[in-house]
Amino acid sequence: MLGLAHLDRPFDYLVDEAMDADAQPGVRVRVRFSGRLVDAYLLERRDKSEHGGRLAWLERVVSPEQVLTPELATLARAVADRYAGTMPDVLRLAIPPRHARVEKADQAAEPATSITAPETTSWRRYDGAEQFLHTVREGGRARVCWQALPGEDVAQRLAELAAAVAALGRGVIVVVPDQRDLDRLAAASEPLLGDWCVTLAAGLGPTARYRRWLTVLRGQARVVIGTRSAVFAPVRDLALTIVFDDGDPSLDEPRSPYPHPREIGVLRAHQTSSALLVGGFARTAEAQALVESGWAHDLVAPRPAVRDAMARIVGISEEDRRVAGDPLARSARIPGIAFDAARRALAAGAPVLFSVPRRGYINSIACERCREHARCRACHGPLQMSERGELSCRWCGRPENRFVCPNCGGTAVRALMVGDRRTAEELGRAFSGVPVVTSGGKKIVDQIDDGPRVVVATPGAAPRATGGYGAAVLLDTWAQLDREDLRAAEEAVRNWMAVATLVRPHSDGGQVVVVADAAIDAVQALIRWDPVGFAVRELGHRRDLGLPPAVTMASVDGPSSAVGAFLDMVDLPAGAEKLGPVPLPPGVRRPAGMDEVAGLERVLLRTDRAHGRQLAMSLRAAQVLRHARHEDTAGIRVQIDPPTIG
Repeated sequence: MLGLAHLDRPFDYLVDEAMDADAQPGVRVRVRFSGRLVDAYLLERRDKSEHGGRLAWLERVVSPEQVLTPELATLARAVADRYAGTMPDVLRLAIPPRHARVEKADQAAEPATSITAPETTSWRRYDGAEQFLHTVREGGRARVCWQALPGEDVAQRLAELAAAVAALGRGVIVVVPDQRDLDRLAAASEPLLGDWCVTLAAGLGPTARYRRWLTVLRGQARVVIGTRSAVFAPVRDLALTIVFDDGDPSLDEPRSPYPHPREIGVLRAHQTSSALLVGGFARTAEAQALVESGWAHDLVAPRPAVRDAMARIVGISEEDRRVAGDPLARSARIPGIAFDAARRALAAGAPVLFSVPRRGYINSIACERCREHARCRACHGPLQMSERGELSCRWCGRPENRFVCPNCGGTAVRALMVGDRRTAEELGRAFSGVPVVTSGGKKIVDQIDDGPRVVVATPGAAPRATGGYGAAVLLDTWAQLDREDLRAAEEAVRNWMAVATLVRPHSDGGQVVVVADAAIDAVQALIRWDPVGFAVRELGHRRDLGLPPAVTMASVDGPSSAVGAFLDMVDLPAGAEKLGPVPLPPGVRRPAGMDEVAGLERVLLRTDRAHGRQLAMSLRAAQVLRHARHEDTAGIRVQIDPPTIG
């Protein structure tokens, strides 16, 4: 488990007779390597070695628990190859650290209660659901991309699906983006699955997480629900893997080799000949690529069912911005059409949700004279303003005591983007006497009661209302659409649909107002509630522009000299392109250990999908070579299909 690319291969050791019984494939061991003791996994036992020379002895078996199953070892190798990484790095994500007391504790018996297959009639609202359920129950290789209806109780549907499979004695893995989603899913699963279901998440703590992981390994649980790394859970007789809301940034793995749970699910479904469901209210271009390739199929509701379930959604045009004649609306940055919708909902006794893209007070400012973005003199990050009017950098936190615009010399600033706290302050004045609730950052409200109130929330932090919101207003949409990012429009549609699904159906008076031009493709996708059509167009644009997932793209980030030295070792596939170097794009996480290093660069390598595996192998070979040569290329980060291209 050294994690060095040139050592990412099996090594042979002799096993002492005293360890023979415990030294079984999959156990943790200690071996002496290059003069020091290191942790390792025993992969297999052989009668003799194919390598000549003298072999060292296995130092000891750390634990007889066979934590690395053959299926998990095969999967880890496939993930490492897919992402140009090393198997030890993947295993660090897949297998939690050992806790000896947990292993030595008495093994729990299988739950005494059995699982009763629940009714799955609610799935009948989706075309093809009956065939999908039948194929999964029969142990077939059903692969679908599910578009949940607006207002769908996703946690309940996923719990029903998992219980229907587990009742047959087979295993299920369900991956959701964050703890709030996991808590809802756990609450829905407990009545149906009881102790046959375990939750795996980093927030459990190392001891509890390892205890539950062992429960799964030992076959005492059939269903695993969890966040990112739960996709590796050692579930026995796996029949179905579910990844919900695969476009959520919380599913982007920040540790090498940066695998995405959706892609791990694809690899695992192929490896085990099991079923896979990738779901969400919106759809990613990557999920659409699976459908268009024929590997997966659509699982969507007919249009009449969609229209019945959705709220009335309206966009606005420049001519429709009725702000000038309404001083209250002007003070709260809300066009008249949105303000009227909010007032009607509050008058009817329903809560109203205002979605803003950023938390804070005024988190983006510009020079008042020339409109140049105000940036930090130290790191060039964007400046923000607090409630007290103090300026500071959003990246490094350095205070700016005396702003001077480098472009025109101006000393005054104006707000470009208003955060949730300033928005709540403005709405409190606009809706006098109505309670205002904020949710975002470290203060997230999960649920609110019915009744008239104003809720201001950032993306992903909107609380659920008991009876649904009467109206929702999407503010500052330009901040989401105008980002220089590959996934800007896709992420905007995903965030907007997540908000709109919290609103009552139009038959109950629910309305969503998007403060954006109704002619924009992303806004039209929301108005029509057409996530599949938007994903089809988005994937088509990616093909035209040569961007993932239409192509395989790799990023190499780091100091200029190190990036150049590394690329000299890469043997690119025929037809591959090299793009850059360019400065590391804003918003991209810096490579490990490079937080204070200036002048970081990024080079992109692009090839067609047919040569994607070859590109990954070439990058891995270059990693092997640089480690073997002990090249001074510290801080290099290699990512296949990075989430942010810039």
